[in-house]
Amino acid sequence: MSKIVRFHATGGPEVLTLDDVEVRQPEQGEIRVRTRALGVNRADAMLRNNHLVELPSGIGWEASGEVDAIGPGVEGFTVGDAVSLIPCFTPIDYPIHGELAIAPATAVVKHPDTLSWEQAAALWGQYLTAYGALIETADLKAGDTVLIPAASSSVGLAAIQIARSVGARPVALTRSSAKRRRLLDEGAAAVVVTGEEDVVTRVNELTDGHGARVVLDPVGGPALADLIGATAPGGTVIVYGALSSEATTLPVMGLIGKSLTIRGYKVFELTTDAERRKAAIDWVLDGLARKALRPVIDTVFPLEDIVGAHRRLESGSQVGKIVVTVPR
Repeated sequence: MSKIVRFHATGGPEVLTLDDVEVRQPEQGEIRVRTRALGVNRADAMLRNNHLVELPSGIGWEASGEVDAIGPGVEGFTVGDAVSLIPCFTPIDYPIHGELAIAPATAVVKHPDTLSWEQAAALWGQYLTAYGALIETADLKAGDTVLIPAASSSVGLAAIQIARSVGARPVALTRSSAKRRRLLDEGAAAVVVTGEEDVVTRVNELTDGHGARVVLDPVGGPALADLIGATAPGGTVIVYGALSSEATTLPVMGLIGKSLTIRGYKVFELTTDAERRKAAIDWVLDGLARKALRPVIDTVFPLEDIVGAHRRLESGSQVGKIVVTVPR
C-alpha cells in the first residue's frame, strides 16, 4: 500500500487526503516510479475544483523519482534510474502525486544528475510551456520585447530565462510592487506594476513607442485589452491560461488595426507529439547544461502537508514553483 494524494469531494485545498492505495504493476508501455518530489501546478487546483471529475480522484502532472518497475515494451530504462515526468497525460488516467506513480513511458525523462529531486520536479511543465509558446510558436528572437503577465509564476520565471537565453527582452508584469525587486533579480529587463501603472503607456516608454512583439498571457479577462494595446503591429499574443474569473474583452479594432495574431496555447499540443516533444526536451536540457535555465523553487512542503502546499498555491504570493517532498 502507498500513500496517494486524492480528493473525495471537489473544493479547496482542505479536500485533499492521503489515502492508502495499492498501486498496480505497470502495463504495456508504462513505468512505475517511486517518487521523491512532486511539482504543484495551477492545473492541480483546477482539477480539484472540477465538478465533472469522477470521485475519488487522484491528482498531479509533475514528479521526480526513481524507476521502480518497467512494463512490457519499454526500452531505455533500468530500475533505479533517476527520472522526472513531463505533462503529456491527464491525472484522470495517470494520477502521479503520491509515493508510487504509474506513467506512460513517453512521459518519463532521465534528467541531469546536477539537479536535486526538488528541481527535477519543478522542471518540465514550466519550461515546456514557455518554450512551446515563445520559441516554437512565436519564434522569439534577439531584440524582441516580450510581455510576461503573472511573471512570478513558475512559467513566468521560465519565460524570463528563455527570453534572456535567446537575447530577447523580458518585461515582467505583476499586480503590486512587492515582487518588483525579486523579478528584476530573476532577470526581468523591466517590471510593470499593473495595479499602479498604465500598461500601454509604460510599455510604450520601454519600447520607444513600438510596443512588444510577443505577449505571453495566462490571465485573460479585462486586462487582455491593455495587453493588446501594448503589442506592436504584427505582434503575437499567446494566451495559455484563464486565471481571471471575469469576462475577456477583445478590442476588435485594435486587433485589426495592428494586424495582430492571438493564439491559444496548451502544452499538451507539444508534449503529445513525439517529434516536437523530443526537440523541446533537448532544447531545455541544453539550456540547463549552459546554465541559461535554472528552476526557481518557492517553497518545499512535506507530503503530509499537501494541503499546505495547495494553500500556498492559491495564496498567489509565491515566486516560482511549489514542491512537495516524498519520504523514502
